[in-house]
Amino acid sequence: MAQQAGPERARDGQEHRTTTDEQGRFCVARCTCGWRGPARRARSQARADAAGHSAIP
Repeated sequence: MAQQAGPERARDGQEHRTTTDEQGRFCVARCTCGWRGPARRARSQARADAAGHSAIP
């Protein structure tokens, strides 16, 4: 599954709430707005992707 092209606003004026999910050897950041980051081997990088996405208004 490909990363979405760009950030989206959270639905219904909600703030972005991100999580990370384990998928085998990879970790993926996801958001309540539907955004999904790239699969990363380093959990720290997936968390950084999530933090960068959450910082978008």
